[in-house]
Amino acid sequence: MVSSVVILDLLENFVFPQLEELQPHVFLQQDGAPPHCGTIVRSSSNDHFTGRWIGRGGPIPWPPRSPDITPLDFFLWRFVKDNIYRRRVSNMDDLKARITTAIASVDADMFAGAWREIEYRFDILRATKGKGTTRDSSLTRVMKLFESI
Repeated sequence: MVSSVVILDLLENFVFPQLEELQPHVFLQQDGAPPHCGTIVRSSSNDHFTGRWIGRGGPIPWPPRSPDITPLDFFLWRFVKDNIYRRRVSNMDDLKARITTAIASVDADMFAGAWREIEYRFDILRATKGKGTTRDSSLTRVMKLFESI
């Protein structure tokens, strides 16, 4: 089971060290899953990304249920799932191996494409001020967020 303790360990031992050299030019984004917004995770995020992390309970809120503007949702998870379930998974080891292989196969061109897509989606948000989309209220909150940063 994934808990705040597991997320904290992942962040402090893998994520934060990888991102340290990029600071202060990078923001951390967490979704609203309970393990991601536990007190210990928020506290550590505040220590490592003071004023520069996005998520529930953080200094920069992110609208809940907004997969249309979250690259992990609109790109990565779909890509990983499509690769995993091309054929039936035989056991847990097979599943873990497929996840690892799928993530390792994401290359620089794919990241660049996802980045272009998020820029396009934000251009639409700016042009429409978040209106006329399937997630008007969430997107309007995102527009207010970007206006305040």
